Amino acid sequence: MSNYRLFGAMIATSTAVMLLLMYLNTYAIDHVYWSETRFYMALVMGATMAMIMLSFMLGMYKNTKTNVAIFATSVAVFAGSLYLVRSQETVEDVSWMKAMIPHHSIAILTSERAEITDPRVRELAGQIIETQKKEIAEMKRLIADLEDEETNALALKH
Repeated sequence: MSNYRLFGAMIATSTAVMLLLMYLNTYAIDHVYWSETRFYMALVMGATMAMIMLSFMLGMYKNTKTNVAIFATSVAVFAGSLYLVRSQETVEDVSWMKAMIPHHSIAILTSERAEITDPRVRELAGQIIETQKKEIAEMKRLIADLEDEETNALALKH
């Protein structure tokens, strides 16, 4: 059974690494926020990876019941996570903004660093950079306001 523990550790570690890797294309470190959406996407990728890897390595993993359980769990995690990504059902005001800041940051990075030669496209990229920076600043202000309001409301209850 230790092979299965190792397989689970490999999938869990790879899923966590994929989550972290999704932040590598942000423009600035202060644009990195926890994102439910990115977490759900990492679970989608981890579940997919578990099914693919187990399929390729079935010769190493002989316990049919455990293999079926891994496939069934992977399908359930994939379906549930994909539903949460697509529906955004659990994403509310602050969590939405914390997901959007890295997304906007990617637009800044790609707009700033792309080898754009056409002046019209460069102008558009410049507008995108300016707009995204303003929107990130506004979202950071709103996050601070909403988190302060939540903290104050909790303090009043106690």
